[in-house]
Amino acid sequence: MYFYPNNLKGQGTLFLWVLKDVLIIIIGAVVSAVIMALSGWIMPVVAVGVYAFLTLRLDSELNIADYIRFAIRHFITTQQLFYWRWDE
Repeated sequence: MYFYPNNLKGQGTLFLWVLKDVLIIIIGAVVSAVIMALSGWIMPVVAVGVYAFLTLRLDSELNIADYIRFAIRHFITTQQLFYWRWDE
């Protein structure tokens, strides 16, 4: 099911992915299926599955990878400043 973007300014989506991500997932799935059929190596299939999971759009703006990036940035990489004062 194809959803038109809001006011034709947003990105078009197909199910839960942006169309660009759907194209990458399809091409990756075909290439990884060929690699798995020829060599029996399963890692490209796993990589495509992880990419498909991380690019799911839960709402119109953010995907799962964005949430993970924000969590890492908030808890690990940025300095947390806490000011303790009594306001009356």
